[in-house]
Amino acid sequence: MPSFGTARSPLGEIGVVSDGTAILRVAWLADPPAGTDAGPDPLLTEALRQLTAYFGGTLRDFDLPVDLGRQSDTTRTVLTALHETVGHGDTVTYGGLARRSGTDVPARGIGAIMGANPVPIIVPCHRVVAGDGLGGYSGGMPGQGLAAKRWLLEHEGALPASLF
Repeated sequence: MPSFGTARSPLGEIGVVSDGTAILRVAWLADPPAGTDAGPDPLLTEALRQLTAYFGGTLRDFDLPVDLGRQSDTTRTVLTALHETVGHGDTVTYGGLARRSGTDVPARGIGAIMGANPVPIIVPCHRVVAGDGLGGYSGGMPGQGLAAKRWLLEHEGALPASLF
């Protein structure tokens, strides 16, 4: 049975689901449930520790097994290429990620694949940007996607800190 826990972040409360062998889901919680904890799942405990360290600025690379769930082969290939080739502090354009993944997905399709990512931050879809700006982001609290993406990229040093 999957375990659930939460971690606080500067962008809001984040929920994490683990099945004990892989992290299945990471999501911002608009209404965090009261009294949740990691329970007896050591992997979930470690995921919450790593997320806290990441947001605290002391962790750059996650070392967690992830399960992307039911995805098309193309989606899995693109998300795996992102996870394996775009490190902390780096960005890649939607088209650049399509090329890295060896798929023939157009840039707009890469954006849709980023929206299907069940484990944002760990599989860093926030590091995928448009050729002429930030692009989109479905993470963060409701209505705060682009602000969350900007914060994450500034936090990693991929963007200069905003003046405002």
